[in-house]
Amino acid sequence: MAQSLDRLLLAQNRWLLANSLMTTLSALVLRGRRFTLAHVGDCRAYRWHAGSLKRISEDHVWEQPDMQHVLKRALGLDQYVVMDYLDGELCEGERLLLVSDGVWATLGDASIRSILGEQEDLDAAVKTLVSAAHLAGSQDNASALLIQVDSLGEDDLGDALLQLQQWPLPPVLKPGQLFEGWSVASVLAQSRQSLLYRVHDIHGQPWLLKTLPASRHDETGAGQGLLLEEWFLRRVAGRFFPELHPLAERQHLYYVMREHCGRTLAEVFAASGPVPLAQWQGLATRLLRATGLLHRRNIIHRDIKPENLLLSDDGELRLLDFGLAFCPGLSAASAEDLPGTPSYIAPEAFNGAEPDPRQDLYAVGVTLYYLLTGHYPYGEIEAFQHRRFGLPIPAARYRPDLPQWLSQSLDKALQADPDQRYETSEQWLLELEQAEHRPVVARPRPLLEREPLKVWRTLALVSLLVNLLAAIWLMHHP
Repeated sequence: MAQSLDRLLLAQNRWLLANSLMTTLSALVLRGRRFTLAHVGDCRAYRWHAGSLKRISEDHVWEQPDMQHVLKRALGLDQYVVMDYLDGELCEGERLLLVSDGVWATLGDASIRSILGEQEDLDAAVKTLVSAAHLAGSQDNASALLIQVDSLGEDDLGDALLQLQQWPLPPVLKPGQLFEGWSVASVLAQSRQSLLYRVHDIHGQPWLLKTLPASRHDETGAGQGLLLEEWFLRRVAGRFFPELHPLAERQHLYYVMREHCGRTLAEVFAASGPVPLAQWQGLATRLLRATGLLHRRNIIHRDIKPENLLLSDDGELRLLDFGLAFCPGLSAASAEDLPGTPSYIAPEAFNGAEPDPRQDLYAVGVTLYYLLTGHYPYGEIEAFQHRRFGLPIPAARYRPDLPQWLSQSLDKALQADPDQRYETSEQWLLELEQAEHRPVVARPRPLLEREPLKVWRTLALVSLLVNLLAAIWLMHHP
């Protein structure tokens, strides 16, 4: 659903931008037993159920006192529109309310709650909200839309996907064996979490078949997780991700993706060491485009690191391994879960924070920092450590040749406080693209860094001269 809305809204954004127009938008899509909210700007969306009013949207305005009604995100405001998407389960009997800032900014949540509690009729409720806003002196557009969920529909596609784990696991496959039209070549990788085979189709083209090991046959949620992983990859189909086979018919629990030849960035680093700046900028741009596409589809990867980034022989950078990916409303998560590699996990996740796109951006920051320096911004973190996060070590400490803007960019991405990081991939990407037009000039290095021996020799000589002068003065002034 988010993908379809994105396609529609990106086209609308281009049209508005071309015509120098701008608007806010809050749109609700109800399907099956779920809803999807697409939101940008300063309208608001609420859920009203059993006397409780809950806001489910964020205001995209600047936080300064004199700029509270100045939009920082809207359709037509910028070439890249970043929508907020929220998926959730509907409740029978609940009401969903959309209001413009002319209503909520004038009345406040308490008055809105009171009116919804008093008015049973939907039309009467919205008319009362708008009239009350005008009577209270609202000078802005006052609009309201209220809908009620009388009964829940049938399961939608997302719900149906969660039931597909009824398929049995494939048997143990051996080289040379034929399995549902696939010729098995070898076992490529095997772990406690997954099993990966190299297979060929009827045309001899190489593919990878991913399934679960037999030990996870009865594990709750394992089959569901594998199918969600496949579904995530279908939602983000494109050059930054592995290509999936359509699999018209299958009788077992697995999915098949294209085998892209190349090396992971971890292998590139192991072979060649720190990445040159020009190559780094290209990798950073492609990685941020990939994460931006993910987040616009409302998917959080949660395991971005050099080992999961493939630099293919065709020159593309592909993000691999969606086994830990998260989508609100579809994926299960608990405060006890801490997925990923500790050194790449955002500080707030250690404290039980909900999955958030900014956690992916933190992992991107650690990845790019490591590719430049071979170090981690807070030191290497082990799973059993209770780590305290202060300020990241500046990348320039390990790479004095880095331009100042690049070091500052990484510092911002790696802040322990998520509110101090980049808000979106597009924000960071725009900064990098602007920087590409600047000459890559290294930051001025202090003389102590450039010529430490000369500095210390000079200081020693000055000290010696001072001591000699002092001795001479004392000899002549007993």
